[in-house]
Amino acid sequence: MAGRLRAPTGRYGGRSAEERQAERRRRFLDAALQLFGDSPGYRSTTVAALSEAAGLSTRQFYEEFRTLEDVLADLHLRVNDWAEEAVLAAAADTEGLPIEDRATAIFRSYAGNVTADPRRIRITFVEIVGVSPRLEEQRLARRARWVDFICAEAQAAAERGEAAPRDYRLAATAFIGSVNGLIHDWSAGWVPATLDEVVDELVRQLLGILRPGGWSPTAA
Repeated sequence: MAGRLRAPTGRYGGRSAEERQAERRRRFLDAALQLFGDSPGYRSTTVAALSEAAGLSTRQFYEEFRTLEDVLADLHLRVNDWAEEAVLAAAADTEGLPIEDRATAIFRSYAGNVTADPRRIRITFVEIVGVSPRLEEQRLARRARWVDFICAEAQAAAERGEAAPRDYRLAATAFIGSVNGLIHDWSAGWVPATLDEVVDELVRQLLGILRPGGWSPTAA
């Protein structure tokens, strides 16, 4: 299919075309979260199966998307947006607190959000990987946003005298890999720990990066 079909316009059943379109997209994405994030997975899902799960037709699918990859791309962004919203809310709520308390609240919010639904973890850490160059670029771009966030927090902590002043980009990139790996492994049952213990370990790792041996707040 070269492109999307043209969607109907005008009001129907008291709803505008835009409202009906938003509802259809939501239903397709909800169905994709179930099929891609649980069973059978993205690579084994067909347009017909997704449409059936959404309670819509394949024609309606092609009115909203060109390919299943487009659906996965949108779903990946959606899941990341949910996690980002939770993190930003925690950051706003802990403004002015010491870095230990702030980092704990932020990571608890992130971990709580992404692990609240195992399907989100699978979308973020499994299904999106290796699909295409386009989705790899999207995945790395979203990871870069998390790196930027960690760098900004580290820089602010350094300016407050709570962390060593240095360029944190390389360390933040490595740390994000640890976050993703640990949460994925915990969700898969490979890490015998509670989620709070996972968060505590991540905070210890971050503080170790921010406060290397030989540095202390009084030396800032």
